[in-house]
Amino acid sequence: MDIRVQAEPFDAGAELNTFSAGLQDSGAVVSFTGIVRDVAPGLKAMEIEHYPSMTAKAIKAIAGEAQTRWALNNVLVIHRYGLLAPGAPIMMVATASSHRSAAFAAADFLMDYLKSRAPFWKKEIMRDGQSTWVDAKATDEDALNRWSATSDSDT
Repeated sequence: MDIRVQAEPFDAGAELNTFSAGLQDSGAVVSFTGIVRDVAPGLKAMEIEHYPSMTAKAIKAIAGEAQTRWALNNVLVIHRYGLLAPGAPIMMVATASSHRSAAFAAADFLMDYLKSRAPFWKKEIMRDGQSTWVDAKATDEDALNRWSATSDSDT
């Protein structure tokens, strides 16, 4: 398991190659890379804040739950913080498992958690000088809640 919370950019292709190397016992690797989206358009930057003492610990705990729930062979989560321009990679999740259904489900579960529960705070800074904190969305909560109703035998 590799959990990183960092300000520095990352190369998703290089990260995926490193993650996939030596996974002879895995039949599937699934990855997702989130990119800062230009809203409206008019986004100058996304500012992401977090509490360093709790962020990596919280992500590691949910990644551990995913590893157990879906018998994953490996998990990678990278999440950036700081000031990020539109088009910049903001986060990456990769999962490896013996079977694709487990790798896909675990990656989806981790994404839903990161979107709704990971201790990050995001502010959109617009080109016109306005800025607003990003509020939680009901659709993100609904996506996360489906996992509490899903048993291991359903995945």
